[in-house]
Amino acid sequence: MFVTIITDCRDDNARTRQETRYAHLFPKMHVSFIGAETDLEASGNLLDILDVSDDAPGVIAVNVAPRSGHAKKWENGSPFGYCWIGKKLIVGTIDGVSFGLLKKLGLIDKINVTDIPTVLKFGGYSDSAVLEAASTQFRSLNYLPRLAKIIWDKGDVPSESLSIDEVQDVRSAIWWIDSFGNAKTTLTEKDIKFVPGEVRKININVDNQFEAVCTRQLKDVKDNQTALIVGSSGYGSHRFIEIVVQGARTGSARKRHDLNIGDHIEIGE
Repeated sequence: MFVTIITDCRDDNARTRQETRYAHLFPKMHVSFIGAETDLEASGNLLDILDVSDDAPGVIAVNVAPRSGHAKKWENGSPFGYCWIGKKLIVGTIDGVSFGLLKKLGLIDKINVTDIPTVLKFGGYSDSAVLEAASTQFRSLNYLPRLAKIIWDKGDVPSESLSIDEVQDVRSAIWWIDSFGNAKTTLTEKDIKFVPGEVRKININVDNQFEAVCTRQLKDVKDNQTALIVGSSGYGSHRFIEIVVQGARTGSARKRHDLNIGDHIEIGE
């Protein structure tokens, strides 16, 4: 069994406090942590954790909850919801695209949206704990772990159903850049009609254009060549396309083509 935390509250102080709370609420589970700056990054990491945990039971907690810009429509940041996929409980912020790749791959049809005071009272928490969690700026510490524990123990909590159709679609973009400078996209083989050996035109944010060769595996990419490969990230038979450059003499894909997380991407023939 495991707990994985995916959150934008990721400095050392915030990380350790969250890990400690999950560790004492779930004492027999291994706790791991991934820092994510945006909901797009969180969405890709959520799918990867869901994939690599195989059939193991566990909790995946996702929190990316800005309070500026469009998030001002919420009283105190995005509401939290949950769903089950097999033996895995996923809890997290519903605003944005945190659940977006689950939607893209058709893995869930709804999210159960929760209300903080209602759930914590249901879970037996004191009035002071309920008030603190409802008003805190650190809900990923004071509510989300407790929400996960109550659901884990009881199987369900009072909630309202939100159709997955209401969740924002994930756009065609780069959601992660790994330590080698390879860029993971939200596109699958099917999305781009991947054919090994074909040269594709790539358009990044409209004005950054270059070509890449479709190549099944990284090992088959020629030295210093830019390629589109079927990456390791994804879920089941759905794997995300990556932009890579083989070898380091002329720099990574990130450096050669000025790629960044969040960049819009179009791949044409």
